[in-house]
Amino acid sequence: MSRQTESSYLAPDLSSFDAQVRKDALARYAKEAADPAPKPAADRVANMHCHSFFSYNALGLSPSALAVMAREEDIDLLGLVDFDVLDGVDEFLDACALLGVRGGASMETRLYVPEFADREINSPGEPGVLYHMGIGFTAREPDPSVAPLLADLADRARMRNEALVTRVNEYLAPVAVNYELDVLPLTPSGNATERHIIMAYLNAVEAYTDDPVAFWADHLGVSRSEVEDVLDVPFGLVNLIRKRLMKRGGAAYIQPGPETFPHVEEVHCLIIGCGALPCITWLDGTSAGEQALPELMDLLMGKGAVALNIIPDRNWNISHPETKRIKLQNLYTAVRLAEERDLPVIVGTEMNSPGQPLADQLDAPELEPVRGTFIDGAHFLYGHTALARHAGIGYQSDWAAEHLLDRAKRNAFYTEVGRRLPPGAAGAPLLEKISSCRMPTDILALLAQ
Repeated sequence: MSRQTESSYLAPDLSSFDAQVRKDALARYAKEAADPAPKPAADRVANMHCHSFFSYNALGLSPSALAVMAREEDIDLLGLVDFDVLDGVDEFLDACALLGVRGGASMETRLYVPEFADREINSPGEPGVLYHMGIGFTAREPDPSVAPLLADLADRARMRNEALVTRVNEYLAPVAVNYELDVLPLTPSGNATERHIIMAYLNAVEAYTDDPVAFWADHLGVSRSEVEDVLDVPFGLVNLIRKRLMKRGGAAYIQPGPETFPHVEEVHCLIIGCGALPCITWLDGTSAGEQALPELMDLLMGKGAVALNIIPDRNWNISHPETKRIKLQNLYTAVRLAEERDLPVIVGTEMNSPGQPLADQLDAPELEPVRGTFIDGAHFLYGHTALARHAGIGYQSDWAAEHLLDRAKRNAFYTEVGRRLPPGAAGAPLLEKISSCRMPTDILALLAQ
């Protein structure tokens, strides 16, 4: 892979907050870029979980820049994921089509599972709270019938952020920030995260004092040398502030309750109403909730979940041998349980913290037993996305319900479409012909030609 310091995807215009500037920069790149070489399906590289700057990306990348990254870094299948918004969906899928990248777009959120109210799941220290996803969205605008549900996610996030800012302002006084004036301008469309809030406080402290190191040491309850040490680490001070102020046990932290986040049924209604797929997310199998993974999977599948998301890197790329052994075995178990339940497995690296790879090392020996499942999941998501967006026959469509009643057969169909259908301009003529195909076998026969 190319050195990031020389990479086109880091060009400022590609991640400008001005959508037209991004569009023009993408068009210039596409005009000059060489066509990617075809690659056998089994050899393709995938990262189906990449946050963009519409939530938070550690490199500040927009959806367009992510697509350019895929082209430059030889990533064949790419997935956008943002928290609580669909703002980047159209831009991302259009950019992937323009550049010949197999793309899929998803949304991540948090919800509350009352059945696990006394068990931590995948949100550390917060029993009952579940990170969860919808995968395979095809448009920024939701169906009008579920638009209020999407708006509710944004409203809840805003209220949580404003309350957090109020508490941090009280703790850091006389330093204070204004959410509207100091935080939101750091985002392209107003979807702020804790990291944006921290950046606003870093700016405020820099303006307030000539010795910000002393300020943070005093207010975080650490030594000056500890602050100086984390300054040498990318995002080190940001992470220290999050830990000491905003995470469990921090000075501005408040434990979420049953009404802080929506429940599963509400979020699934939104996801399915958009033609997307509810997707379970799995962390590492060490919490009480994830140690009851069969129970959790069956519960969420009963409410409509049809896939599983995993971030593999945190479960095998570990220096401590015993921790690695435990988490790698947990990974294998999670994949096995998904396969037994006919849940496609979607994987990626997040890209919302420094040091996370641009794509998983799927050729690592530790991932060899599950590599095929991971690549199948990427093709599944792309296959659904292409047919849903261009032919109206995605996984949740009436057409699929009529012709692909069996879950395993439905998964296999969209996976095979994802393998066979070329991305972008090469696949456009085939998508036009698919609209006249009546049966799944007709579509696969067309794509086999």
